[in-house]
Amino acid sequence: MAKLWFKFQRYFRRKPVRFFTFLVLYLMAGSLVFLHSGFVGQPAISQSQASPAVGVQAEGAELPFLGDLHLGRGFRDAGEASSIARRYGPWFKGKDGSERAKLGDYGGAWSRALKGRIVREKEEERAKYIGCYLDDTQSRALRGVSFFDYKKMTIFRCQDNCAERGYLYAGLEFGAECYCGHKIQATNVSEAECDMECKGERGGVCGGANRLSVYRLQLAQESARRYGSAVFRGCFRRPDNLSLALPVTAAMLNMSVDKCVDLCTEKEYPLAALAGTACHCGFPTTRFPLHEREDEQLCAQKCSAEEFESCGTPRYFIVYQTQVQDNRCMDRRFLPAKSKQLVALASFPGAGNTWARHLIELATGFYTGSYYFDGSLYNKGFKGERDHWRSGRTICIKTHESGQKEIEAFDAAILLIRNPYKALMAEFNRKYGGHIGFAAHAHWKGKEWPEFVRNYAPWWATHTLDWLKFGKKVLVVHFEDLKRDLFVQLGRMVSLLGVAVREDRLLCVESQKDGNFKRSGLRKLEYDPYTADMQKVISAYIKMVDAALKGRNLTGVPDDYYPR
Repeated sequence: MAKLWFKFQRYFRRKPVRFFTFLVLYLMAGSLVFLHSGFVGQPAISQSQASPAVGVQAEGAELPFLGDLHLGRGFRDAGEASSIARRYGPWFKGKDGSERAKLGDYGGAWSRALKGRIVREKEEERAKYIGCYLDDTQSRALRGVSFFDYKKMTIFRCQDNCAERGYLYAGLEFGAECYCGHKIQATNVSEAECDMECKGERGGVCGGANRLSVYRLQLAQESARRYGSAVFRGCFRRPDNLSLALPVTAAMLNMSVDKCVDLCTEKEYPLAALAGTACHCGFPTTRFPLHEREDEQLCAQKCSAEEFESCGTPRYFIVYQTQVQDNRCMDRRFLPAKSKQLVALASFPGAGNTWARHLIELATGFYTGSYYFDGSLYNKGFKGERDHWRSGRTICIKTHESGQKEIEAFDAAILLIRNPYKALMAEFNRKYGGHIGFAAHAHWKGKEWPEFVRNYAPWWATHTLDWLKFGKKVLVVHFEDLKRDLFVQLGRMVSLLGVAVREDRLLCVESQKDGNFKRSGLRKLEYDPYTADMQKVISAYIKMVDAALKGRNLTGVPDDYYPR
């Protein structure tokens, strides 16, 4: 063997060119093998289609009791949600399950349209693709709001924006344009004419030149009724001093919701009130607070220019909120002098802390701070995020801490409590989908969800118990009460912060309450992710917290916390 090896070395030493040729061929062969394994070793399978049997934990596994864990800052995110891969639809498979054809085998525009159709059918269960439609720049097929993004447009982003504004249809055009509307005012055309890839989504089809890829949005969120971009606020009695309550008035013989909303938008008022043949514009004020809604039948007079819409009467007004921003509560700044007390805005993760910060900043005019730092929140306008939590420049400090030492560092606290079933799901979505994103179905069906519930459910209870036990001055606010009666509950919170409560400013907050971190209901789960064992353990934690609240002469948890 040694003699053979010696001959081999001598052969290549005499012929160096042959040696280097052999080496190059060897490396090329290795590279080809590596590349091939990269393509065939990890098939692109959609997370929503991944087998739920993989990595699923037994549903009967018990969750730990409170004493089993030291909870608080020790929890860390599991990382960014993995990117979503896609595979071809089932009709590309043969009877034996083998792959019969690939999209790349087709050519030209038909290939792109066919690929887009498959992606669209799998994109979202709650938005149904209905076809490719003609669009005209002079007479749009969808005549609601529109927006463009020539770098990051995706199908879901367009759907989500239209859904949040209450539209029934979302259409994508030219790879980067999104249009919303309540009805399609154009004709259907061939699928092959919608052949442009979305700018922010490889494989997604976003219409074509003067062609719209249109989706019907099957909304699930509990949102207010809307008309185009205007939010329906309800039927209200005519205010006593009309000229002061609603300073702009115009007579409209051919009254329609569109005309009144357009007038008030042009005049830069956030409210449009329809009163038969008169349109009134103004702000929510103590003269017209929109707190006493009347029966809609009192406003049921049909519009003269619209067959299916009501335009109110001279005594009872139909009110819509326009897209005009109410700037009376938008100014924010740091405290002019260092605060003498540190007030915590304490909550379990997923209990609405970011939303509460948004409300407090609008209501007080001062920035809120944080025990942590989150760059995405800073970029969205929470400028107190970068300040050290002890700086004294912010009105209150966000925290999820639940230990005696951390709690006693604060002089007072607003303790925000939310239904644990909702809070756990919200935090799970945040961990795997970001502040306004959603966890993929593979995470809900895989091992991540059972492990998350086992670790975080007891923390929900210990968080409240610790703040009730160690907090110096604690104001308990239930998320559900804040959502239902924002005016009163936010007034309580502002009072604790030592800021004078201004009613007009609180009314302004009511009309700007959603902020930038509200999840759309478009991707709500269609099933209950909680097993019977999970519910049993969580119910025990709810009873524990309920007893602790009542033991301090506070209101117990809302009735809808349990049973499931």
